[in-house]
Amino acid sequence: MRNTAKITTAALAAGALTLGLTACGAGDSGSDTSGPLIVAASPTPHAEILNYVKDNLAKKAGLDLEVKEFTDYVTPNTATQDGSVGANYFQNQPYLDDFNKKNGTDIVPVVTVHLEPLGLYSHKVKKADELKSGATVAVPNDTVNEARALKLLAANGLITLKDGVGNEATPSDITKNPKNLKFKELEAAQTPRSLDDVDAAVVNGNYAIESDLKPAKDALVLESPKNNPYGNFLAVKKGNEDDPRVKKLAKLLTSAEVKKFIQDKYAGSVIASF
Repeated sequence: MRNTAKITTAALAAGALTLGLTACGAGDSGSDTSGPLIVAASPTPHAEILNYVKDNLAKKAGLDLEVKEFTDYVTPNTATQDGSVGANYFQNQPYLDDFNKKNGTDIVPVVTVHLEPLGLYSHKVKKADELKSGATVAVPNDTVNEARALKLLAANGLITLKDGVGNEATPSDITKNPKNLKFKELEAAQTPRSLDDVDAAVVNGNYAIESDLKPAKDALVLESPKNNPYGNFLAVKKGNEDDPRVKKLAKLLTSAEVKKFIQDKYAGSVIASF
């Protein structure tokens, strides 16, 4: 949720062109409800969950499902908006609200499926309170996940944020920093790769799993799932919520079979939200 990644205009344009060419061969997934439902997803765990549905549940439900994997947090929404894909599954509500506001898109959630707890990891220390004065902590550089990372550190006593700070918090909103922590802002996908270069890093759950980190076991501190607003959901362009293919997928994604798959495969590192 998986963030307004800092991507160049040229890269976005190239991505949009590639998606457009792909869509020309498959039909417009956003308007042709008789064709396959193409869903954009982050590789882990979103595409893995979707592929479980595709391989085990979709045929019986009469759903023709196609999964397209993306490693950034921008293209899945732009592709959903322009109809290159019919839906996406990778993000949470604070991120989507921020994306819609900044990009003039009108993407809406359909059903919440799971939570990937954000965690603090380190190759240098085994406990958060062992971080030394002046330690460098890598955090995601997009608006929502940077705020989420800082709130995680604040919830565990490493920093204090000003009262009332929301989903746009930055290091400038820190009012107390007893360890004089320094922050290195990186694209979310880069945070686990930085662990040998920084003292600790706050890593999104999907990128942690992709990097062979086990959030439930390896994180120094981990988000609590209780009343957590960062559940990941299936989303579509506004107006496509009643697409019968989307309704079928929403039902399958919140089935007992998918809940068991999540529990068995991710062992608490991904938590079903239904």
